[in-house]
Amino acid sequence: MDNTLTLIKTVYEINQLEELAAPQIILAGRSNVGKSSLINCLANRKKLAKISSSPGKTRSLNYYEVSPHGYFLVDLPGYGYARCSKTERAKWGKLIDKYLLDNPHVAAAAVLLDSRHTPQQNDLDLIAYFRHCNIPILPIMTKSDKTKQRDRAKVQNKWEDILKVKPLCVSSKTGMNRTRLWNMLDVTAIPELADIEEESE
Repeated sequence: MDNTLTLIKTVYEINQLEELAAPQIILAGRSNVGKSSLINCLANRKKLAKISSSPGKTRSLNYYEVSPHGYFLVDLPGYGYARCSKTERAKWGKLIDKYLLDNPHVAAAAVLLDSRHTPQQNDLDLIAYFRHCNIPILPIMTKSDKTKQRDRAKVQNKWEDILKVKPLCVSSKTGMNRTRLWNMLDVTAIPELADIEEESE
């Protein structure tokens, strides 16, 4: 059975945060990394997450429930190219910090990395932030249809040297590794699913 995604909660203010007692995987990345497109690809729907020609339109925490497994993908505001004031950026930071503070339900952070670029400092800073919070990193290289395999492999190897794990290359346009990504997210959120998969093989 294919997973389905449903947007169940959007949080703009700290006072809107509430505990959801279910595993959560963060989706984080640069404003133009293709986060919304990847969400739509996973959902197999074109307009679940809004896509804009102007980067940085995600200004909230968006909670997507994954059925049938009952965990959440939590989409964070992008960074890097978002056109907004320093005040708004600071507001996002406080919201994210509060969301992560003493949140025992965060299983990992899926960090989206643009396959067209070598490691960028703001990506490294984000990874360092999650590591400081003791959150495991799931590196995912987006827009892999836009790069030659040789060039993509070079970037992938550079990230592997830094993270000690090879990023998964995906493409929202072609669906490259969509099933593999879902399997990775499922098992990360609910480790018991790995045993079920092994039994079914």
